[in-house]
Amino acid sequence: MKVALLAGGLGTRLSEETIIRPKPLVEIGGRPIMWHIMKLYAHHGLKDFVVIGGYKVQMIREYFMRYQMDTTDFTIDLKTGRVEWLGQVKEDWRVTVVDTGINTMTGGRLKRARHLLSDGAFCLTYGDGVSNVDIGKLIDTHRRLGRWCTLTAVTQPGRYGALRLNRERSRVDGFREKGITDGGLINGGFFVCEPAIFDLIDGDDTIWENEPMSRMIEAGQLSSYHHTGYWQSMDSLRDKELLERTWKEGPPWKVWSD
Repeated sequence: MKVALLAGGLGTRLSEETIIRPKPLVEIGGRPIMWHIMKLYAHHGLKDFVVIGGYKVQMIREYFMRYQMDTTDFTIDLKTGRVEWLGQVKEDWRVTVVDTGINTMTGGRLKRARHLLSDGAFCLTYGDGVSNVDIGKLIDTHRRLGRWCTLTAVTQPGRYGALRLNRERSRVDGFREKGITDGGLINGGFFVCEPAIFDLIDGDDTIWENEPMSRMIEAGQLSSYHHTGYWQSMDSLRDKELLERTWKEGPPWKVWSD
């Protein structure tokens, strides 16, 4: 199963960092937040990634092109240009980076990567949020419920709009503005999707969280997986500082071993 990462936004609320790099490359503990997300999926056996870029996508391309050079010792013959790698990269990942344009919206970005993701169910998440969600259980839940898409519902007070779930808390019935109490569950990303979702996206101007999700709700085809563990997005400099402190203290999202 492939993993798609939405990594093309401008990240304007983190402009102190994103003026010089795309948001997924903003570092936590000396590594891009995108790397932390990919380590989570790889821990659960999912190692085929499609990075859906846009803003400063060239920097994401360069990051992966330079990955072996930046993480492995080597000897180079300056006369011939021959490189001998003295070690192996730990991450046995396959990474595809696609440019979906600077101004394309999240749904449009996803649809532009359709040709890479249409061969079966795939995972999808945002390139700026970390969690210790059990990806295996999430996928099992998606398969058991049999709908077009399953999102991960997480608890986060404050600035987000909340989900409205049905009585069994497995199907999403709608979205609410923040402040209405229904347990404080929000869309935390970490989706599992079927290729059918591409037909719900009209074009580049489509926001994934708007029309496509509304259409799935109307059709009764949007499921939820309730994650009760750690989840944190990086929407602001304050969030970044929080994640840095958490990394130093022992990050709950680090489920992998070094």
